[in-house]
Amino acid sequence: LDEATASVDNQTELVIQQALDELMKNRTSIVIAHRLSTIQNADRIYVLQKGRVIEKGPYDVLINQGGKFAELANTIK
Repeated sequence: LDEATASVDNQTELVIQQALDELMKNRTSIVIAHRLSTIQNADRIYVLQKGRVIEKGPYDVLINQGGKFAELANTIK
């Protein structure tokens, strides 16, 4: 899916995200996201810069580390 939630309201985005979460349960999935809400429940997040992994971990850990991921999250709020 390419930007499945790009042009929908918040309620519709929630419904789509819940359906995707159910489909991905107990499966390995690669998700490329522009909205942090899309990956908030991911087991592991990889942050890429210039083709290299610069950070990896669960959402909360990355937020608390204060790195690029946290910086991005803070600019979106």
